This record gives sequence, structure tokens and C-alpha cells, in this order.
Amino acid sequence: MKNRARVLIVDDDIGMRETLSDILTDLGHHVEIADDGYKAIEKINAKSFDVVLMDIKMPGINGVETYKKIKSIRPEAVVMMMTAYSVEDLITEALEEGAYGVMHKPVDINKVVEFIKHVKESALIMIVDDNPSNCETLIDILAEKGYRITRASSGKEAITKVQERSFDIVFIDVKMPVMNGLEAYLALRKIRPDIKVIMMTAYRQEVQDLVEEAIRNHAYTCIYKPFDVDKLLGIVEGILAKKTKNEIQHIEVTQ
Repeated sequence: MKNRARVLIVDDDIGMRETLSDILTDLGHHVEIADDGYKAIEKINAKSFDVVLMDIKMPGINGVETYKKIKSIRPEAVVMMMTAYSVEDLITEALEEGAYGVMHKPVDINKVVEFIKHVKESALIMIVDDNPSNCETLIDILAEKGYRITRASSGKEAITKVQERSFDIVFIDVKMPVMNGLEAYLALRKIRPDIKVIMMTAYRQEVQDLVEEAIRNHAYTCIYKPFDVDKLLGIVEGILAKKTKNEIQHIEVTQ
């Protein structure tokens, strides 16, 4: 199943958990459940999920506080809040913190399925930089276009994430301590030879040798800070359009 998703359902209502789990499992998704926020956080710490369906009003730690913890652990996780109550203050807080949206119970299962499909079809992008604050502009640009974004603060962390997930595009800062951007890129290629990586730097002359070596080893391109927004988005859209075309051609060949 091409759009098989990893879904975490967090709800203290056993009937709700089991109903959603059964339906989504039957549709081919990999589903795990948690009956409170603490268990959800444990699961998020252990593995990544594409989608989290989170009840807002739960005992112990509510859905909004749980979401904040999840966002700090897995920024790329897409969280849809659920509620059967009039809790406008919590709903507002969740949305302000970056939750995808809110579904009111009883949830429309067709809307849940469409939401999961939409998430799986949106691109997953990783930004690798030892100083995340330097990349806030890039993160804002990409998030505004609806892409799912995660970060890695080192080459080692990027390697772990690439072993766990298949990213559509990875941005790597060239100048990083311990493992520089070139070394990180070559390590990622050993794991996923077809990985699409865009190198980035503010030090055009200082790291030119590293950039050229990355390009010789099939890095897609290098962009320079401060970013040209239109050029950056054009590169991203070009990579994703080519990926989609290749997937369609593969389907046609194998049919």
C-alpha cells in the first residue's frame, strides 16, 4: 500500500480507540494506541509516526500539553486534535502551538482517511544544521508551503533519522563540527543511494572544495545564504515533480 501510514491514536475512551484502530488497520495503515498522554510520549520517543490523532481532554496530561511534548521530540509529526467537548481555550491553544486542526466527535471517518492520505502525499523534508536558529527562515518558507519539516542538529542525528524515515529532500549545512556537511551527505548516500540532498552554506569561498566534492558525488545542488526564496522553492518543486513523474512511470511499467 503506497500511502500506508504510521498512525498513533491517543484517547482515554477505549471505544473510540478501538473503533478508529480497527478501521484504519483494515485500510492497511500501521496503527498503535495509547490511552493517555504519558504513554503517547513514550511511543513517540521510541519511534516516529506520520499522523497522531489526539484527544484534547484526557486525565493526567491533556492533549495540548501532550502535543507540545510530541512537537519537541518529533517536529515532523502531524497532529490532529479530537474532542467531544466545548473546550475552546484548549482548541485555540493547540492551534496556536501548531496542531494541524481539530475534529469534533463523533469523528467523520471519511475525513480521517482523507486527512491521512493528504499527509502521506505531502513532502517530508529534513534540515540538518548544528545551529537551528540559522535555519528559521528556511523552515518558515517550507512549512508555509505545506511541507512536513524535521530537523537534525548533527550528521549523526541525520543518519539516525534517515535510517528511520524516507525523506523526499534533505538540506545539509556544509560547515558543521565533528561531521561536516560533505561527510554527513556521503554517510546518508550509503544508507539511501537515491537520496536528494541540497547543500547550503553562508561561506561560499571557505567551503567551496567541500561543495564541489558533494556535487561530484551527486548532491543535487548547493544554495547560498541569504536564500533566494523563489529559486529555493523552484528547486524543491522541481525535485518533487521529477519524483512524482518517476513514480508514475514505475507504476505504468509494472502494471
